[in-house]
Amino acid sequence: MMSGSCQKQLIVTADDFNLSEGVSRGIHEAHQHGIVTETSVMVNLGDLRRASEVLAEAPRLAIGLHLNLTRGRPLAPPRAVAELLGHDGHFLGAPQALLPCIRAEAVRAEFRAQLQTFVQVFGRLPQHIDTHHHIHQHPVILEALLDLAMPLKLPVRGLDPHMRATIRARGLGSPAHLLGDVGQEPYWTISRLASTIRALEAGITELMCHPGYFDEAIAYSRYGRQRDV
Repeated sequence: MMSGSCQKQLIVTADDFNLSEGVSRGIHEAHQHGIVTETSVMVNLGDLRRASEVLAEAPRLAIGLHLNLTRGRPLAPPRAVAELLGHDGHFLGAPQALLPCIRAEAVRAEFRAQLQTFVQVFGRLPQHIDTHHHIHQHPVILEALLDLAMPLKLPVRGLDPHMRATIRARGLGSPAHLLGDVGQEPYWTISRLASTIRALEAGITELMCHPGYFDEAIAYSRYGRQRDV
């Protein structure tokens, strides 16, 4: 996931690998039989070893890290990230629940733990970094993410022109354009996808999508059944 050029290039990233078995299976099939070129993996959920085995069957699928502070349990010591957790020891469930004044060190601790886990399981660095629920819109979280990415020169998903400029000012790659959304109705209909690809701008575009098979593990989500579509 690099910065732009004068040519049109497209990355198709399926978010949320390892959110559930059904989501992982759907992403794998969307790569094998469709146009998905990259996925981002959640490392604090599910059966990560099994996820790594599935991804090993897709050597051409690029694998990034989907940093997560909203679902599941932390990988850092709970005392180090207490302000990110509810009374049950899990993350708070939604980006809106994150405090405006969270400590950067708490975020860094969890991000470091998730990166270390990714490297331990996959034996290499991720090919890019993005976040679940786009939590790096939070200024403290963005700074912590960039502190993690900079020494390793890891590309970062930029959500808007201002964020992309911030990322690139740190010497990191970020696609020139980001497309995709979620909602109650299917976002990537065939007609919308075809017209979007025809209208791509110059440079690298990342098309974000959320394929997957509905299962009980994601029944909590209003978007769960749209992944099938």
